[in-house]
Amino acid sequence: MNKNHFILMLCALALVACSAPKEDQTPPNIVFIMSDDHAYQAISAYSDKLIETPNIDRIAEQGMLFTNASVTNSICAPSRATILTGKHTHLNGKVDNHFAFDDSNVTFPQILQENGYQTAMFGKLHFGNNPKGFDEFKILPGQGAYWNPDFITKHEGEIQVEGYATDIITDFTIDWLQNDRKEEQPFLLMYLHKAPHRAWYMAERHYDEFLNRQFEEPETLFEDYSTMGKAAAEAEMNILNHMGWTGDNKLKTQTIEDLNIEPISFEKIRYERMMQRMTDAQREAFDKAYTPVNKEFIKAYPGMSDEDKMRWKYQRYMQDYLGTIKAVDENVGRVLDYLEENDLMENTIIVYTSDQGFYLGEHGWFDKRFAYNESFKTPLLVSWKNHINPGSVSDEMVQNLDFAQTFLDAAQIKAPEDMQGESLLPLLKQEEGWNREEVYYHYYEYPAEHMVNRHYALINKEYKLIHYYFATDEWVLIDRMKDPLEQQNFYNDPAYSAIRETLHQKLKDLRVKYKDSDELSNKYIDDFLISAAEGKVWGLSKERAKEIIEERNSTEK
Repeated sequence: MNKNHFILMLCALALVACSAPKEDQTPPNIVFIMSDDHAYQAISAYSDKLIETPNIDRIAEQGMLFTNASVTNSICAPSRATILTGKHTHLNGKVDNHFAFDDSNVTFPQILQENGYQTAMFGKLHFGNNPKGFDEFKILPGQGAYWNPDFITKHEGEIQVEGYATDIITDFTIDWLQNDRKEEQPFLLMYLHKAPHRAWYMAERHYDEFLNRQFEEPETLFEDYSTMGKAAAEAEMNILNHMGWTGDNKLKTQTIEDLNIEPISFEKIRYERMMQRMTDAQREAFDKAYTPVNKEFIKAYPGMSDEDKMRWKYQRYMQDYLGTIKAVDENVGRVLDYLEENDLMENTIIVYTSDQGFYLGEHGWFDKRFAYNESFKTPLLVSWKNHINPGSVSDEMVQNLDFAQTFLDAAQIKAPEDMQGESLLPLLKQEEGWNREEVYYHYYEYPAEHMVNRHYALINKEYKLIHYYFATDEWVLIDRMKDPLEQQNFYNDPAYSAIRETLHQKLKDLRVKYKDSDELSNKYIDDFLISAAEGKVWGLSKERAKEIIEERNSTEK
């Protein structure tokens, strides 16, 4: 080959290389959308039995739907701490809703901000302190309110905004995109809804639609817990027995007084406080919508059996809960429309998730906390144009533990060594590199509302091995394939002896991997008991806390 031919060949190869499609190396924008207590059963990308959510579904249609996504600790603030830090709650310290988040933790928004990202957060954070690593934020104090909510802001102090929280949070979000976003910087936008958190107040525009709907009951609505174990039987989240008539089901205080129904202590107060937050016009619309509900109940109540009451409460629960989701879906659509109309889809990762799952009558329950599917699993839909194949599905065991490292990986930033998650990029791009077979779960908030005992668990695609401790020492083994409704405990079944041994060893190894231990569990029990004895936390009286401390001390001796 002569010299001229060689030069021509090199030029041709260079032209081919330049014309070949390259993956965009520009750091992606990140839009992280999270609702509070949004059950995967209430997203039509998973199931359309209860509600249609066309806008949330758009994210799955444009990207990937995860069917085995889960949380590490199914309760609001600890879940958020795990998302921000990429660490299990026993390491980031936010094990329950009682204690403040330790803001010496380094969070992924801080790292992104330090590496050139513009950062903003709007909506519900649920920590007792302001978020670090954000150029702008407007967050609800604590749980926040559905109507005319207060906000803690970075630049304006505390403000109150008239209207419905889901709409207002979206207004803040779109206003920031329109007026404050800097085109020369990649951005992280955390868009965090209060809805559909208890006590499920829907927007006025949805009263007529949802208060006149009937919903299919779950197969296990009348669960008796006889085969599920002691911890399940002792929990206080049964719709019939523990859901409030006023605050939850929207019966007027006068209605339950006239019918001599005993209210749950706090829920009557919570209901009256929400009524007081409303403007006259909002209250008038609310009364117009819910007065017929009260009248029909007053007429029916004298002849209602416990079964009738359970069915009535379930329908009321679903009407309000799903009504709040309707507004979430509409508002997610507003944000997606803005991104599309302003050419911001080209290099933007969009995530929709919840801080955990929620029971919609399964096992007769509402709320979360357990390692059973409806609580432990969380919706996860992710899109990223030109990086994720539209309409793809993954059944891999992923967790909210993985978000921090995923975002840092996408931004080509090295994650801190103490982060415990794994980047989801190999799954999103359908490449090699993912090999997780099981995940670890640990719940701590006991004794407290709903009385779900402390427990930790190993979960893979086939089994769950759960250990309840502190109030009772109980092991539960669930066969996810044989018993998808999770009603049976196979732990003492001789047919499962080999499986049980294998799972015990895997759980032991997993606890070592994630640096959890009985010593840490006892530390968090002691911290809780001391605080309860000092009257600093709810759920346990000072006297009973002191008694338990003495019992534990004498046992140790």
